[in-house]
Amino acid sequence: MKQTNQATSKLNVQIKIALLGTIAFLLMFLEFPILPAAPFLKIDFSDLPALLGTFALGPIAGIAVELIKNILVVLIKGTSTAGIGEFANFVIGAVWVIVAGFIYKRNRTIKGAILGLSLGTIALTIAGLLGNYYIFLPLYNKIVPVLSPEIINYLVTIILPFNLIKGVGVSVVTLVLYKKVSPILYNETTINAKKITN
Repeated sequence: MKQTNQATSKLNVQIKIALLGTIAFLLMFLEFPILPAAPFLKIDFSDLPALLGTFALGPIAGIAVELIKNILVVLIKGTSTAGIGEFANFVIGAVWVIVAGFIYKRNRTIKGAILGLSLGTIALTIAGLLGNYYIFLPLYNKIVPVLSPEIINYLVTIILPFNLIKGVGVSVVTLVLYKKVSPILYNETTINAKKITN
């Protein structure tokens, strides 16, 4: 009986992660520009399901949602960056959910959520700057020459504010929605966990 409950609980978590990953993929189609200086950079809320999953199911679940989202993008939507853009999206998103998730896991309160999302936003902004400078843009430069002496200025004046705005915007929506959707994501898993320990 105990093994059956454990298997059921694990399956429920896997189903929820798969659903969140699919929703995240679909949300990528709802995008809009936020910086007049860089209309090609568009914000979407595809990281929202990953953050919700992280808070309800743990950081590993959030990472899995980010991975599923980007795999679906490559397989269904296709890639115009030889997968580098999707790789960057996954890495930066994973940094975000790891930081936010681990902080919230230690302090499951509204203050813990706000702190986690705030530090997560800072982490994703730093990851975006360092990742683009040292990894993603150099990789993409091998396909299409994009690097120039202005790269630092581009990162500071475009990438940095874009990631900050995205981080704050998605974090606010996460805080608003989490309490409403957490019973769906969390309660069933909790109930199964209680059955296992009884």
